Amino acid sequence: MVKGFKIDKPKLPHELPEVGFTIKENGYYDYCIYRDCVITRDDTDRIAFDQVIFDRVTFEGTDFTNIELTDCVFDHCDLSNIDFSKGSIHRVEFKNSKMIGVMMPDSSLGNVVFDNCQLNLSAFGYSKLKQVRFTECTIKNSDFYECKFQKVALDTCDIEEANFANTKLTGVDLTTCKFDRLQVSPESMQGCIVSTEQAIGFARLLGLEIKDE
Repeated sequence: MVKGFKIDKPKLPHELPEVGFTIKENGYYDYCIYRDCVITRDDTDRIAFDQVIFDRVTFEGTDFTNIELTDCVFDHCDLSNIDFSKGSIHRVEFKNSKMIGVMMPDSSLGNVVFDNCQLNLSAFGYSKLKQVRFTECTIKNSDFYECKFQKVALDTCDIEEANFANTKLTGVDLTTCKFDRLQVSPESMQGCIVSTEQAIGFARLLGLEIKDE
């Protein structure tokens, strides 16, 4: 049963130095706070953040493919349309952040929390999500095609028209989520937890005719 699983929080020291963002040739950034600034990808092959807090930071430049995020917190940040494809994202919290159109396909996410984030039109296709929680997020028209879910929670989220085709939702509880339509395959729904009203909607989505008694 997925409900109630534990997510490891980012491992951060009690105090971190606040610094201005400057491009490093090796693409490795660690042990600091970035606040009220803009971060743009340079031409380095690798970019990694380890034990970093981002406070009201805007990411620009779109291409952050192969990014490594470990023990990081994003608070009130703007990551709209940023490409985190093939990223490694572990023990990371995204809080109150704008992430419309963010791209994380072919990525590995472990012990990740999305809390009160705007994730409409986001892309997670072919990614592995293990111990990941979405809480009070808008995830409309987002793509989770052929993902691997292991201990994933969707708590009080708007998931209208999200695509879960070929993604097994076994143990995922959707009863607190808002939606009228989803893109799903019959295999996706096996073991998924839904309300009675939602179950009727899924039956119609799968082509069944509901006869009133």
